[in-house]
Amino acid sequence: MSTAEPHDVVYIAEFTDGPLDGDVESRVLVGGSHEERLAMVAAVDGLESTFWYDAIDERDVNGEKHVRYRFDAGDSDSPVSDEDEGDGWQG
Repeated sequence: MSTAEPHDVVYIAEFTDGPLDGDVESRVLVGGSHEERLAMVAAVDGLESTFWYDAIDERDVNGEKHVRYRFDAGDSDSPVSDEDEGDGWQG
């Protein structure tokens, strides 16, 4: 039985827009594949919200899997409170 190498069980998620624009994180492959849709919880101006991201592409960088994710504003919580002006993500 062989052991999995780190590049066989993890990948790098890159967030391309929305409230997590520019963030990257290491995530575990599920059944050898990356997740197509991620629910991310983050605080924006002290307000905790759930943000949905969808995979848009993947690539190999020096033997490591990288997946880019795009923000889905329609399914995500609005990080703007009721007393703030506007509605929805203002990124």
